[in-house]
Amino acid sequence: MSEQDINQERLELALEAAGLDLWENNLITGEVSRSAAKTFMELGYSNEEITDCLDNYFTLIHSDDVPVVQSAINDHLSGSKEQYRCEFRIRAKNGSWVWFANYGKIMDRHGDDRGQRFVGVTFNIDERKRKEEQLIVLEQDTRTLIENSPDTVARYDHECRRIYVNPALASSFPGGAEKILGKKPSEIPGGPEFDKFEAKIVEVFATGNNALFELKWQGKDGKELCNHIRLTAERDSSGRLTSVLAIGRDITELYESRAALKRANAQLENMNDLLQSQATSDPLTGLPNRRFMLDRLKHALASSSRSGREGALLFIDLDNFKTLNDTLGHDVGDQLLQQVAHRLETCVREGDTVARLGGDEFVVMLEDLSEKDLEAAAQTEAVGEKILAALNQPYQLGKHEYRNTPSIGATLFNDHQQSLDELLKQADIAMYQAKRAGRNALRFFDPQMQETINSRATLENELRKALELHQFYLFYQVQVDSVQEDGSHRATGAEALIRWAHPERGLVSPAQFIPLAEETGLIVPIGLWVLDTACAQLKTWQHDALTRGLVLAVNVSAKQFRQPDFVAQVDAAVQRHGIDPKLLKLELTESLLLENIQDTIATMNALREIGIRFSLDDFGTGYSSLQYLKQLPLDQLKIDQSFICDLVSDSSDRAIVRTIIAMAQSLNLNVIAEGVETEAQRQILLEKGCIHHQGYLFSKPVPINQFEAQLRR
Repeated sequence: MSEQDINQERLELALEAAGLDLWENNLITGEVSRSAAKTFMELGYSNEEITDCLDNYFTLIHSDDVPVVQSAINDHLSGSKEQYRCEFRIRAKNGSWVWFANYGKIMDRHGDDRGQRFVGVTFNIDERKRKEEQLIVLEQDTRTLIENSPDTVARYDHECRRIYVNPALASSFPGGAEKILGKKPSEIPGGPEFDKFEAKIVEVFATGNNALFELKWQGKDGKELCNHIRLTAERDSSGRLTSVLAIGRDITELYESRAALKRANAQLENMNDLLQSQATSDPLTGLPNRRFMLDRLKHALASSSRSGREGALLFIDLDNFKTLNDTLGHDVGDQLLQQVAHRLETCVREGDTVARLGGDEFVVMLEDLSEKDLEAAAQTEAVGEKILAALNQPYQLGKHEYRNTPSIGATLFNDHQQSLDELLKQADIAMYQAKRAGRNALRFFDPQMQETINSRATLENELRKALELHQFYLFYQVQVDSVQEDGSHRATGAEALIRWAHPERGLVSPAQFIPLAEETGLIVPIGLWVLDTACAQLKTWQHDALTRGLVLAVNVSAKQFRQPDFVAQVDAAVQRHGIDPKLLKLELTESLLLENIQDTIATMNALREIGIRFSLDDFGTGYSSLQYLKQLPLDQLKIDQSFICDLVSDSSDRAIVRTIIAMAQSLNLNVIAEGVETEAQRQILLEKGCIHHQGYLFSKPVPINQFEAQLRR
């Protein structure tokens, strides 16, 4: 691979990671050197529709945004703007409007030269736009509340000068806001009472403590007024005191009613709590939010480093929380989150911290644990088990009794050099280990775990390249029947099994890379390659009388099967290679029957019309519903090898196999047993009525040349 190719590959990886879609236009020829095809795929358009989308680009842009885009392009083309930047909405295939941004620049421009290449990127900003709109609404609501409040509101800087006053306060002074903004209380309106008030503001700045003050003064009509004012120290994200907020309420008449005065104080207290909590608290649960928790963690790291005592971080994620939201609604989900927050607080000591990061994610931070690692881990485990027990108790969510479990990841800390993000990542990794262990579990972060994750990431990158580098091969394991009069067997077909020949790792086991392909979605293009390669092999076999009638079985994952265009892909492969579709058998797993069963049946029927055959793989290990099984257009059930290996010695396995064979016969289905390794197993299967076999007794999976050589013996 050339240095240019390597750099191009690095660029593609960087663009993919950053979510950027690169485009390039030739300003001289008008040629589109590279189009933003990924953008339109993200919007739901097919490959066939993308060309039309590019040709009619401006018709897909929201009419309000077309002038914005054209103006931005013209400004940059004319040289008045150094870069081309704009934000606009594009219509998705489903009709919705999605926000995107374009950043670009004309390259090779010299002086007044127009330039040759116009290069840029397109990226999705829809989520950011939605958040901006929500923030604007929130700010408008807050401003409306303050601007229309009968209470007086003022903000003072370090010099005690007013930097904001609301209309209620401005209307109390002759000259309004212009008269009092930028002035100290001692300057306007002045007098002994305002001197004391200013001194109280100075005191709040000096101590950082909130304060109350009753201010008596004369209004512009000469009437004596009394304001009950609460002074609140306002801090920025670093904890630095930046200003003092004064919220005042006219309590002139409240002197006559102590009860009314108490209500006013309560309202002021609530308003103050609201202002304080906006920066540090989760509004749903009242727990510290992510920002406040990170601040506490920063201080805990420093304290742990000084004292030598360990601390711990527990990352808690509720199992299957999305299912609850989808079935009972978000209001019920919110009730669960509130109850979980309360239970978590009962599981920790007074000095520990419970925070909600967002969604169904919580963090518990433990401080002042043992100085010894093992003891600190044991203390953390005790708290984790206490949390597991508490969160496993049933919840009463309105009319519903509900049970939920958590997955918990834990990591210890005592090093001030550890970053906050690193600690959270460690706890998060451990939490996912708990989920992989079956959920409802506690797992500790282990550096070995990080190495495993890094190795997995490397393997994933190499797996992405394997297709284009032609590192995949198909091995073939013969499938036979045993109905010959002389007791011999006859080859009826084969199962195509993928193998990865890595240039450095050697032959990588499918057990190692297939699950990774499933998780990353790479199973779809890999599965398509297997399908196409199998069809090509069937075409080759058609030229030889020995192999012309062989049926080739191909494994299809649930993710590949559920692709909207899967039927079209299979049909295209059959037509492209000109094969008899009855010779192609798709092996499906029982997981397809767990959800969207009607869609599964419809897809199978569509493939059946083409002529494709079906085998239900690993039968007996999943959760097949007999109700749906009889509706599926199956040709064959495949008995899982786990029931075959102990068939000779285990009566339970023999009973299961007998039941599966009887079930297949009652449904008029063929049945084949995989994993047949001994003659004794074959004989038992024959006695039970299963004449189709596959396994090492006949042949292990082998490359195509060995497979065909075996057939000719």
